[in-house]
Amino acid sequence: MYSFGNMGLDDLFVSDDPEAVLRARIEGAQAGSDSIATLPEFLLAPIEGQEVWAAGVTYKRSREARMEESEGSGGSSFYDMVYDAERPELFFKATASRTVGPGAKVSLRSDSAWNVPEPELALAISAGGEIFGYTIGNDMSSRDIEGANPLYLPQAKVYRNCCALGPALCVAPGISLDSRVSLGIERGGKVVFAGDTRLTQLKRNFSELVDYLFRDNVFPFGTYLMTGTGIVPPNDFTLQSGDGISIEIEGLGVLRNEVE
Repeated sequence: MYSFGNMGLDDLFVSDDPEAVLRARIEGAQAGSDSIATLPEFLLAPIEGQEVWAAGVTYKRSREARMEESEGSGGSSFYDMVYDAERPELFFKATASRTVGPGAKVSLRSDSAWNVPEPELALAISAGGEIFGYTIGNDMSSRDIEGANPLYLPQAKVYRNCCALGPALCVAPGISLDSRVSLGIERGGKVVFAGDTRLTQLKRNFSELVDYLFRDNVFPFGTYLMTGTGIVPPNDFTLQSGDGISIEIEGLGVLRNEVE
């Protein structure tokens, strides 16, 4: 858990003005009236009582990939339709116990033979439904399970160490949509895949996604919402144990994880 004195992440997510709360705690620490907790040896995922949700098929490349993996199962038309539909695809991704931080290991499903990382911008949303910060997310996915049947999506997405967040939570009023998102995968010291996109390629805007997520839903400690991926490795690629994954979003840093 990240903390400033007695303040944890949950305090930011439940506040009406997270930026002001954070600023006050930092100023208090600098003035000597408060103490900033000693940083751990490695950074933890910036999550406490929050859930992690995700949006799917928000990039054209994602739509193409979902349709390709579903060929033969009869499910490809679903992804084509949801890309243009008024209602976005939103799904539950992880709890804090299923989420790892930078430098930690993400997992592959033992019953899957086609696994990929999905680099995504993650929105930090307060309990009141306001976006107040940003971080990098890795939505680990089993493409063969998802492609076999759209109803298998939870099994393809939700499992042990299926999600990574970090390297930090950036509390800010906005982020440039021109920001580049990059993915690199190393194996045995060599780059086996690299790709990039920009947030401008997102088909849906952030407020639209948040509006649908909060309809008839309550998040007492706020939530994270990953906004989808526009980078998909080729169909003949799958992650292997020992691979190194690096996801960079301009202004937010680099999230690095190893595959176990």
